This record gives sequence, structure tokens and C-alpha cells, in this order.
Amino acid sequence: MRHKKRYTAWLLLIFAFLYTPILLLAFYSFTDAAMIGQMKGFSLHNYKTLFTTPELLEMIKGTILLALVVGALSTVLGTVGAIGAFYGKRKSRHAIELMNQIPVVNADVVTGFSVCILLVVVLGVDKDTYIPLIAGQMALCTPFVYLQIMPRLTQMDPHLYEAALDLGCSPFQALLKVVVRDLMPAIGSGMFTAVTLSMDDYFITTYTKPAVFNTISTYTVNATRGSQTTIKTALWALSTVIFVVVALSVLIANYRGSREEEGGWSL
Repeated sequence: MRHKKRYTAWLLLIFAFLYTPILLLAFYSFTDAAMIGQMKGFSLHNYKTLFTTPELLEMIKGTILLALVVGALSTVLGTVGAIGAFYGKRKSRHAIELMNQIPVVNADVVTGFSVCILLVVVLGVDKDTYIPLIAGQMALCTPFVYLQIMPRLTQMDPHLYEAALDLGCSPFQALLKVVVRDLMPAIGSGMFTAVTLSMDDYFITTYTKPAVFNTISTYTVNATRGSQTTIKTALWALSTVIFVVVALSVLIANYRGSREEEGGWSL
């Protein structure tokens, strides 16, 4: 009993360490304070600035659109790669898994700089086409999608695919109706991870983005170096909104996942 209380205390301490800074930022986003530590009255000024400033709205829309495009492409590529590696030869699978681990543990600054040199310097691709930016972020996100898909493949019943073939499905139909359908929770999780990584990335985006384009991460770093206090405090509100949206998305996804597991799987 004493050990259980000790573990609970450590767990609460860890959660406090993780969430206290976010909750503190959220608290000050509802005040007139110009900096953390100043106690002033309740105000929605930061949220009004956030949703009425064209520059901020354009930056948010661009970030979301980029994240959705990169997330979708990375999910398709990661899913196809995981399925191909799983059903391929053992040596090929080990080689693919090894190559997939390198971008995961590699520093983002190295990935961004390498993509920039390859596409912009060597191949001459213009940054204004957004191709280097999308390719660089896909290099970051796709390995994480692969890591989401592969465990689900190893847990899947291998006889379902063979049963679908015996029941008259073509290989492609069996792949879509059986394999991909069973992978949908992992695919959704991989898509969510890719979108989050794209929105959060700074180093790759800095090296590969067009000069006139900013994401939330690059805009925030540049804003903190400036002297526009209203923009800085509006970013507190933006951080709070992002945290609430992510938290609600995780709760909804977990709830739907638990309901699907209770309902079972059927053709």
C-alpha cells in the first residue's frame, strides 16, 4: 500500500511537471498581462487579437493546410511502406526498418539542411514551389507513420487476408477490405502524429520554406524576438487553443477506439 502511494505521488509529480507550464500559459492568456508574472484583470483581448489579426489568421491557415497535406502524403507513404515491408522478404524488411529508424533518431536540423541541399542546391528546385518544404516535412513524418502501422500489422490475424482471397476477393480488394480496414486505427493515429509533427517542426521548415511563408513554429520564434507585445500575448491564446484542440482530439480518438474494440470486428 505504501509503495502504491509512492508511485501515485511520483505520477502526480510528473503530470504536474508536464502540464503546469501549459496551464500557467493558458491562465495568463485570459488576462491583460504583458508578460508572465504580472497579475492583471480578466480579459479576452488576446483571443480577440488572435482571431481578428489578418497576419495571424493567414499564418494559422497556412500551417493547417500544410500539416494536412504533409499528413495525408506521409500517411499514404508510411502505410504502403509498412505493408510492403511486412509482406516482403525478411532481409528486405530488416533493411527497411533500419533505414526508417535513422530519420527518427537523426536531428531535425540535419534532415532540413540535407533536403535543402539536395532539392534546392543540387536539383535546383525553387523554394517558392513549396516542394522542398513538403518533401522535408514528409522525410520527418513518414517514419513515425511507419512506426504506428507496423505494430498493428504484426498483431493482425494473417489468415484474414487469405480467407478474403478464398472468398473471391482479388489481391487488391483483399488488401483494401481486410488489411487496410484492420489498420484504420493505426492509420488514423499515424495521420494525427504526422499532422502534429508538421505543425510543430521548426528546423526543417526554416531551411526549406519560401521566404514569405511562415508556420506557427517559425512565426512564434520570430515574434518572440520582436517588440510587438500584443502579438506575443496573442500567441499565448494560440497555444491554449492548440492544447485544447489536441486534448479533445486525443480524448475523442481514445473513446472511439474503446467503443470499436468493445463492438468487435466484422466484415
